[in-house]
Amino acid sequence: MKKEITLKKFITDNFLLNSKEAEILYHQYAKDMPIIDYHNHLSPKQIAEDKPMENISEAWLGGDHYKWRAMRTNGSKEELITGSSSTLEEKFQTWAETVPYTLRNPLFHWTQLELKRYFDVDEVLQPSTAKEIYKKANEVLATKTPADLLKEMNVEVICTTDDPTDDLKYHQQIAKKNIFTKVYPSFRPDKLFGIDGIEFTDYLKKLEACVSFSITDLSDLLKAIEDRVDFFHENGCRVSDFGMSQIFAHDFTEEKANVILKKSLIGEDISSDEVNLYASCILFNLCKMYHSKGWVQQFHLGALRNNNSKLLKQIGTDTGCDSIGDFNQAESMSNFFNSLDSKGILTKTICYNLNPSQNEVFAAMMGNYSEEGVPGKMQFGTGWWFLDQKDGMEKQMNVLSNMGLLSRFVGMLTDSRSFLSFPRHEYFRRILCDLIAEDINRGLVPNDIDFLGNMVQDICYNNAVNYFEFN
Repeated sequence: MKKEITLKKFITDNFLLNSKEAEILYHQYAKDMPIIDYHNHLSPKQIAEDKPMENISEAWLGGDHYKWRAMRTNGSKEELITGSSSTLEEKFQTWAETVPYTLRNPLFHWTQLELKRYFDVDEVLQPSTAKEIYKKANEVLATKTPADLLKEMNVEVICTTDDPTDDLKYHQQIAKKNIFTKVYPSFRPDKLFGIDGIEFTDYLKKLEACVSFSITDLSDLLKAIEDRVDFFHENGCRVSDFGMSQIFAHDFTEEKANVILKKSLIGEDISSDEVNLYASCILFNLCKMYHSKGWVQQFHLGALRNNNSKLLKQIGTDTGCDSIGDFNQAESMSNFFNSLDSKGILTKTICYNLNPSQNEVFAAMMGNYSEEGVPGKMQFGTGWWFLDQKDGMEKQMNVLSNMGLLSRFVGMLTDSRSFLSFPRHEYFRRILCDLIAEDINRGLVPNDIDFLGNMVQDICYNNAVNYFEFN
């Protein structure tokens, strides 16, 4: 792509809005609604310290495996993507060289939205504009802290992603500050399931240090987990999360799970069946605890992780080498949710699907376990990871509309590590408004703008307020 992109203004007021009805729904109903970002990977330490990041490469490229993946696909040198010897400006230039090649990838839209909303940049990022944009963005960032950036985007609530062993000191510091955005922890206990991993024993030692007693059997472990759930709850946590290929739903007894845990503690090998039995026991007990606290539980399902062993060894996990998996999901979801529901301990649940061929599977499953007085208790979550783009969001909302209640949907989240990612909510809202407006113009829904506008506001904000019940 030797020629430059010459279009000067790409993000217009009516970006993605293809009718007058879409414009009305977005500008009069959706645009100004506050944001509740109930799942992300932002750093509570950065929010607590609240210092300007000063460099757009630090704020934009550090940890963003979406961009890393695109730069690798474009043939960029790894040193200019994740390397320690290349400068921040060199990394920014590498991304600028990649952006023109991302046309029709959501990264192109996100990049231009973020440049416009945070830095009032209309020009398309590319090699010829990179130097000036880099300078302007850094000048703006030097004057704004993370709390400023969150307030600027009208972010009312965020939920970070936190390990059970976290001391939550930064959340405690944030709670004492007078900032616009409420910051809550969420409970992500994935490391508890890796009983066959070499790091499991070390992790249990870390957990022991948190609870001040030894973990010698399953009873001790469950008590330790419960103590941490109590601690998180006291510090404002109302949301949990799991990242799994599939839900663990094997038949188990706590006696058998205890035997397996003890084998692991003395260094004996654990079979795959034993791993699944133990993990099923831990997952069931966790979800039982969440129900007792009234938490929302989230399941991110279907990722096939760490496909590139060379890069895994070189730079570690979460670096852009994960993929969509083709795991069977329906039976394990059914077995697990039914076991909780039949005992009256199924809490509010959101399931995110990574394989688009299984959208209908997920949406249909969520309709099986409703509860009187709890609208939208079981949620088919928004398009996630490889699917959080225009096509993926539209497919998710269309399937949800066909098999459930779009009007009860709790909407978008960023799932991001970047403080500059919040225009993704704007992106979602524009897509939602255009989708509904298209139905108006095709005669599929009544042309009642006020009714539909209120539905849009519910999806963008009100449903999340009522669903999560944050303080």
